[in-house]
Amino acid sequence: MSKRFTASATQLKPDPRYDSVLASKFVNCLMHDGKKSVAQRVFYEAMDVIAQRVSDEEPLEVFTQAVENVKPAIEVRSKRVGGATYQVPTPVNSKRRQTLAIRWILAATRDKRGRPMHLRLADEFIAAYQKEGTAVTTRENVHRMADANKAFAHFAW
Repeated sequence: MSKRFTASATQLKPDPRYDSVLASKFVNCLMHDGKKSVAQRVFYEAMDVIAQRVSDEEPLEVFTQAVENVKPAIEVRSKRVGGATYQVPTPVNSKRRQTLAIRWILAATRDKRGRPMHLRLADEFIAAYQKEGTAVTTRENVHRMADANKAFAHFAW
């Protein structure tokens, strides 16, 4: 007899401190080698740093707005047409937007070396909250590339 997965069994539980599903998803993406407690500690220490630096906002609000500011609206996908490959701009669905935003924030954080991870993560969150930083630059580059290739939009599947 096979076990069937229900929708409730596969859904992500909110994190313990902020009761946020987005924070839980971020911690899971931050996690390396199955060390969730280490990932949670890094995330919560980054949130504590944000609370100290940005006193007029809640840390969860800064984090949520930072992820929102990094989410791309459109991206380019390669499409092969008659031997030529075109970069076709396509809209991004909401789940992929969130995944890309988290991925870009983590990539920007991991690229900067020489400081503890929680400080780098807090810096990137604050920069993204203010619509600057490496992750926002990545988003702008993707949008710029989509805008440059909008002549090929008719190839969209």
